[in-house]
Amino acid sequence: MIEVIGTDAGAPATLAAPQQQLLREAALIAAPRRLHPALTRWLGSENGAELIASDAPLSLCDTLQEQSIQVRSVVLASGDPLWFGIGRTLIERLGPTKLRFHPAPSSLQLAFARLGRPWQDAQWLSLHGRDPMALMQRLQQRPKALAVLTDPSRGGVDEVRGVLHSSGLETAYALWLFEALGHPEEHVRQLDPTDLTPADLHPLHLVVLLAREAPAPEPEALPLFGLDDGVFLQHDDRPGLMTKREVRIQLLAELELPATGVLWDLGAGTGSVGLEALRLQPGLQLLAIERRGGGAPLIQANAERLGVRPAAVLEGDALALLQGGEATAAALPEPLQRPDRVLVGGGGKDRAALLNAVLQRLNPGGVVVIPLATLEALADLRALLERAGLKVRVSQHQAWRGQPLSDGTRLAPMNPVLVLKGSLPGP
Repeated sequence: MIEVIGTDAGAPATLAAPQQQLLREAALIAAPRRLHPALTRWLGSENGAELIASDAPLSLCDTLQEQSIQVRSVVLASGDPLWFGIGRTLIERLGPTKLRFHPAPSSLQLAFARLGRPWQDAQWLSLHGRDPMALMQRLQQRPKALAVLTDPSRGGVDEVRGVLHSSGLETAYALWLFEALGHPEEHVRQLDPTDLTPADLHPLHLVVLLAREAPAPEPEALPLFGLDDGVFLQHDDRPGLMTKREVRIQLLAELELPATGVLWDLGAGTGSVGLEALRLQPGLQLLAIERRGGGAPLIQANAERLGVRPAAVLEGDALALLQGGEATAAALPEPLQRPDRVLVGGGGKDRAALLNAVLQRLNPGGVVVIPLATLEALADLRALLERAGLKVRVSQHQAWRGQPLSDGTRLAPMNPVLVLKGSLPGP
């Protein structure tokens, strides 16, 4: 067997006794060149083991293939050899039956140990030789904790910071930078969005992003509309489930918001569209309905962050509320019974029934806007609007966000959205 032993920065002196014994008994030891001086001192002049470099894995595999049958062999590797280490190459070239692995803590384990944070809920992503679009897509899911193995040749931590900035999530995550973990020059620090990247950045570094509640903004300092996604608080169990900035801007335009009247936001999610509508037209009365548990307090909290006041925020099924007879009268204050503008963002399989209920209450001259993800839903709902006498318009919107790519910028596509709009003739 070839013994593949994971090490930390203090190896070989810090290895456990069984692994140290394997080293002393080995006739062939492969290790990174940086470990050779320490190995030579630790083994002593009387040890006759052959010491070779492991920095070129393919060449190492050829050597091991030739010699390991005759002699006891040990390969020293950093951390866990089977986690982005030399282990995979050894298995591919030599076969798993010839290898026995002895892992040490990986850089990811060390990083969370330094933070003093459990990491069973953490996700991880490697950017080594990979497109940074993968990071953008992962961030859209808003993970609670995300470890990023950076690629120093492509900007390292700056690449991660660029993706956070272009995604509008700089304030939604605490960025922790870990340099030379386990080595004497180890450095752990948190970088705020306004901090400069350290000029003396160690090439061996990784990043951990920890989700945090973005600090409450000063409402008067926010732009009129088109707020960054990171401004809004989101559901802990479904982070990223919100109307993204580019689509939100389009929906606000399609709603043709009047100065006064009633706006219904059905399936409101985080409340992002309806709350931005109130910033544009403070004279509107907003009714937001969200059936997800905890939806109402989340929308109210976002309203406070934006400095707006919805007329009512209800937690429950919108269709049941609209068809509930006496229950509806109790749930919906009289001024909100008949809307002038409606955004139908929810409904699921009952979306057609929900739209029918909306059309029964829509005021003359009213507008209904429905963002959709599938053509099948578009076909069903368009016919329903047309039968009800509404003037129908259909559009598709595809946005791209600029993401850093090496020394330039690439355009990363977001999910396309179909927008179905119905306008009821006036009185």
